[in-house]
Amino acid sequence: MDQPGIAPQDPPPPGRLRAFAAVIAGKAITLFARIVTAPRALWTGIEPVPAQRIYYANHTSNGDFVLIWTVLPAMLRRRTRPVAALDYWLARPLRAFIGRDVFRAVLIDRRPEQRVEDPVTLMVAALDQGDSLILFPEGLRNMGEAPLLPFKSGLYHLARQRPGVDLVPVWISNLNRIMPKGEVIPLPLICTLNFGAPLHLEPDEPKETFLARAEAALLALRQTGGTP
Repeated sequence: MDQPGIAPQDPPPPGRLRAFAAVIAGKAITLFARIVTAPRALWTGIEPVPAQRIYYANHTSNGDFVLIWTVLPAMLRRRTRPVAALDYWLARPLRAFIGRDVFRAVLIDRRPEQRVEDPVTLMVAALDQGDSLILFPEGLRNMGEAPLLPFKSGLYHLARQRPGVDLVPVWISNLNRIMPKGEVIPLPLICTLNFGAPLHLEPDEPKETFLARAEAALLALRQTGGTP
């Protein structure tokens, strides 16, 4: 029973509760990632300062962007959004909450026949809001022996439309052994993320030349990051 003279407090609005839950979930995910993988960030080509960037990395696991997001300082993490597959992250309610509310992912539909928004337009819109992005130019997870799959053209189109944004290569080592395909429980193993020097599109640089240069910059980090 309410006490006389004391008005009952209204419950917090649903939006505020959802935002609070997202903050708590984000902290729990980063703690879990640090316990399982002991991620080590090597800032060999750039410093972790407040600047808008597109972090582009090799792609071997569904946990790739989680590790990049985890090792960023909190001030950068709050304004950094992964680019992820809409059909995967919206498949289940909990997954949708994590993708949309915790990571604020830019969700891209990989099914061209059902796509209603252009992927590059969505990514440019996020950049125009002041956010940084985590991007995987290979498109699909690399399950083969080659260190990288050929890059898709999205990175080039972003660089052309927003040439002032730093393109930072990030080589992720060991994560494919932490979360092998088909496994549910990760295997504890130290993971290294090597952040290289930023790239920019040169004036009149052809798409093929730029993508080859971006691939080479990423592969160079594979050697300095300790990957055999």
